[in-house]
Amino acid sequence: MRDIVFTRMSGWIPNVIREDGGLKLMLGAGADANHEPRTFTFSIGEAHLAVIQEDLARHLLLWSAVLPLCDAAGTRGQLDEDAAVALLDPILLSAPAEVDALFRRIPWDRGRLIAHGADIDLLERGQVHAAMRAAAETSDGKRAQKYHADRRRAERGTVLGPLDAALLTYTGQYLHGATIPKRLPDAVDPALLPGVLRVIATAERACAGMRIGRDPRRGKRATDKRDWERMTATIDAAVRRAHPGLVDDAVRTVSFLMCSEAAARSRNTLMESADDRAGLGGSARKRPLSFTDDKDVEKKWLPDSPRTATAEFWEFVGDHSAADNEVFTIEDEKMGEGIQLHFYADSIARITTVRKGKGGADPEYRVEYSLVDGMSGYRNLVSTFVRGGCAALEEHGPWMSDVAEFERARRRRDAT
Repeated sequence: MRDIVFTRMSGWIPNVIREDGGLKLMLGAGADANHEPRTFTFSIGEAHLAVIQEDLARHLLLWSAVLPLCDAAGTRGQLDEDAAVALLDPILLSAPAEVDALFRRIPWDRGRLIAHGADIDLLERGQVHAAMRAAAETSDGKRAQKYHADRRRAERGTVLGPLDAALLTYTGQYLHGATIPKRLPDAVDPALLPGVLRVIATAERACAGMRIGRDPRRGKRATDKRDWERMTATIDAAVRRAHPGLVDDAVRTVSFLMCSEAAARSRNTLMESADDRAGLGGSARKRPLSFTDDKDVEKKWLPDSPRTATAEFWEFVGDHSAADNEVFTIEDEKMGEGIQLHFYADSIARITTVRKGKGGADPEYRVEYSLVDGMSGYRNLVSTFVRGGCAALEEHGPWMSDVAEFERARRRRDAT
């Protein structure tokens, strides 16, 4: 039989229960192997109950000291009840100086105390008991998160100024730098917002006209890494030049915001150029194309399709590209020509039929190779081939028919 003897307003602060005739402290901490919350209990005395009821600060200090023992129990282990009981008298019944001395020797959950209003400066000086004078039952988790974020930056040697902090707050990245940035003007101190917007305007001017294309080689929604790096470098340079006092974290959050927005725009657009779209109106190619991958999956594009061949090809790549599927082909069967894209090697082959097979003889092909400069190079070559065939690719060479010569060129490129 379990009865609650004492509980505070916040349900997470440990409760006192009576179980099997004895008093116990009960707290929830961690999770089991099924991700369900774990509950721990250990015995306390009447004197301990009296302090817990009357002294919120010591109640919270006890909680902070017991939590590491719960963490040590993991998902299946038992709480070290002897260690937990050993904390009772020193924390609940000892003089403040002895409490401070204890907390210099044991592990404890600093964030828990900060969330409940502990004075951070006093905590840092080791005056744990005094730091809890302003403690509150209600918890402010963001206060603890901010403290930990600032500590991580301090460990890297980064100290934020007011504008730095405001920029990170504006993008929603003050607490967690890996979150997708966004624009949150209402979260910024109104006095600092004009300065933030000036920095943002600098970044917007710097990247005006730039775009981050999609990279279907890495999936349907992946973006072009080179485009991202190019935009980041441009924005970083402009912001540092115009606002030299900003720390790296602040500069990075601005470029991350701009790049994320550009990438989001590209994910909702088809991979085709204006020339590709213009072809749908009248000068579109009149012959079908065949797309294949390295797993012999095939897709046909027909001239009466509502979408361009370029858009449909890159969608085909996004659907099928994988670590073991990096060779894709576009073939114009009627013209006897095609291109083969080798994503694993940043290269391409153009293939033209020299002589069709007759009387059981195999056809004869001319195969020429060229290096490709990243995803933007592939986009350009595919669009050019779709519009004009292999002949239109001539100016995008050099094209090498000798395989050994091509391999030497590829190794030279990869070595630089």
